[in-house]
Amino acid sequence: MAKIQTQCPRCKAPVVAEIEQLFDLNVNPQAKQRLLSGQVNVIHCPACGYEGMLGTPVVYHDPEKELLLTFVPSELGLPANEQEKLIGPLLNQVMNKLPPEKRKAYLLRPQTMFTFQTLIERVLEADGITRQMIDEQQKRLNLLQRILSTPQAESRLEIIKQEEALIDASMFSLLTRLIESALAQGDERGARVLAAIQKELLDNTTIGQEIKNQSEEAQQAVQMLQEAAKEGFTRQKLLDLVIQTAESDVKLSTIVSMTRNGMDYTFFQMLAERIEQASDEEKTRLENLRQKLLDFTRKVDEQIQLQLEDSRKLLNQILAAENVETATQEHLGELDAYFVEVLQQELNAARSNGDLDRIAKLQRVNGVLEQASAPPPELALIEQLLEAPSYDERMKLLQEKSEMVTPEFVQMLSALIAQSEEQQPPEVVTALKEIYRIALRVSMMSALNQ
Repeated sequence: MAKIQTQCPRCKAPVVAEIEQLFDLNVNPQAKQRLLSGQVNVIHCPACGYEGMLGTPVVYHDPEKELLLTFVPSELGLPANEQEKLIGPLLNQVMNKLPPEKRKAYLLRPQTMFTFQTLIERVLEADGITRQMIDEQQKRLNLLQRILSTPQAESRLEIIKQEEALIDASMFSLLTRLIESALAQGDERGARVLAAIQKELLDNTTIGQEIKNQSEEAQQAVQMLQEAAKEGFTRQKLLDLVIQTAESDVKLSTIVSMTRNGMDYTFFQMLAERIEQASDEEKTRLENLRQKLLDFTRKVDEQIQLQLEDSRKLLNQILAAENVETATQEHLGELDAYFVEVLQQELNAARSNGDLDRIAKLQRVNGVLEQASAPPPELALIEQLLEAPSYDERMKLLQEKSEMVTPEFVQMLSALIAQSEEQQPPEVVTALKEIYRIALRVSMMSALNQ
């Protein structure tokens, strides 16, 4: 980013602003997110408090989608030849950063966008997000805002009834994302309010009832799997279970998603044998079941492949960053089991190729992951205390670590005891209660000695 001095559009006071004119995903895959965030090329006037977007030429390049867009604000009042002088150097930077084999014809035909909003919409359109989809999402947001700003339950239900056509699966997806975002930001009150609205929509709309029924069926399938696994889960048990749930696509797809590894060649061979032994009517039913299973497993495999590809792109993006550790930390919330699998694959490939530089970078990513997944020191201490053989050993350990025996630590122990009473063996609960009493005593002794 470059810093320039300009004037505030409102009070004409001098303002220093950071501008970014080239968003080249070839150089920085995060450039698209910055552009779409609406926080680039914004000026803040300390004199009058004005905040708005600065009119500046912009070039956007996405080599994967063969997209090269240019925008020059009309308020600059520049003739075509002057616009070309501003845009030309940016286009040259795009070309120079590409290796010769990746320089394609689309680079010679940049698309001119007449407004910044048109530029944004074109970027979204390349991702499969149409103008209609944007408008519909905005309508959902407006409806959600109306509901949130209506305190009376009866009035909210009336709005829901009037606007039920807008309340679809996308609305529930939007609410789920908003709830997750609120929780991630520590806004528990906001998350509870949104969750309450979500429940009202589930209880009072047709699509809500459908989603509830599907959720209940999926939960039943999970419980059936848990019951079947109590005495050891085999392919034969899995086959019996899918035959039992064949009439419910929701149960069947849930079971497939959770047991995909077990639905291998041997499993389908067992199903084929069952089909051969069945009567005509049963044979038709089982053949239909086999086709459903093949369709569901294919969809699961496709989804897994997409997630692995996304994880590989994210890993390459992290490795291309100037500081690998910082980039990994910034994306910790996105690093799931698929990412870990890809990371291990890339490590193995780098070792096979003897690529020491790549191995070092991958190990740095792995180091951040290991550090992030390590249990908090308080939990590690509780594990040590549980392993201690006697009351005296636990007392000694807690006295040595007395600086960790804070009110928060004591509260954590209390919460663990409450959870463990239903989930852990009695001896674990007894040990935790003893540790709790010792922690209270050490805490009081520390307070008296201060």
